Amino acid sequence: MTTKRASKIGFATWRMALALGLVAACGTARADLWAYVDEQGRSHLANHQVDARYKLFFKGPTTLDVPDAFEDQRARALSALSGTRLYERATDGRRIGRFVPLIETHARASGLDPALVKAVIAVESAFDPLARSAKGAIGLMQVIPETGARYGLAGDERRSIADKLLDPATNVRIGTRYLRDLLARFDDDLPLALAAYNAGEGAVAVHDNAIPPFAETRDFVRTVQYVYALYRSPPVQPERSPQPLRLRSSASTRSNIAPYGG
Repeated sequence: MTTKRASKIGFATWRMALALGLVAACGTARADLWAYVDEQGRSHLANHQVDARYKLFFKGPTTLDVPDAFEDQRARALSALSGTRLYERATDGRRIGRFVPLIETHARASGLDPALVKAVIAVESAFDPLARSAKGAIGLMQVIPETGARYGLAGDERRSIADKLLDPATNVRIGTRYLRDLLARFDDDLPLALAAYNAGEGAVAVHDNAIPPFAETRDFVRTVQYVYALYRSPPVQPERSPQPLRLRSSASTRSNIAPYGG
């Protein structure tokens, strides 16, 4: 790290610490604050861990008015996806509605947010239960037969594992269990779990538990997170002081990516 960058980061961290010190004298409400300082020395705050860059900066009573990370993520998602074929399919109520009950059932059985599972399905198959990829992935969550066998699915005289994966309930049951296990393996790091879902656990491990430098995988990870931002419910906001102390952070640099499947 250069001296100049270290100075910027140190100053940004000092500003955050100063703001938190000032709120100690004000009326309080309990909140967790997550923060990181970017390469330009700009501080970013949120009321939850937006991604792996954010570290828990403060926990306890505060009146700090945290920027609405949820709305920021949703705005960026809309900007990136609006007008694409993926956006049209991901927001098509008729296409999605028939699968909502089984998505919610299996997502909750695996301890996952149904909105996340729905986002994976939107990007993987656009809610087409008969989708097949050139690499042999099948169905709503594009599960490969090897993964099906790993979770106890077996073929018989009438149907192969691949045939059974065309059943939406079977496909989502196995896909959600696999996604849950990937999140557990990578310490709930969503981008890494998504990278492993797309490229395989081995590819992530070989690259020192980082997202592999594959264009398809990186687009998949980013696009699933964009669609997830569209589907997520807004967080419950705690009651705020009538005159909270506000700490504004600079707007994040907008990412120029091509939506996966767009």
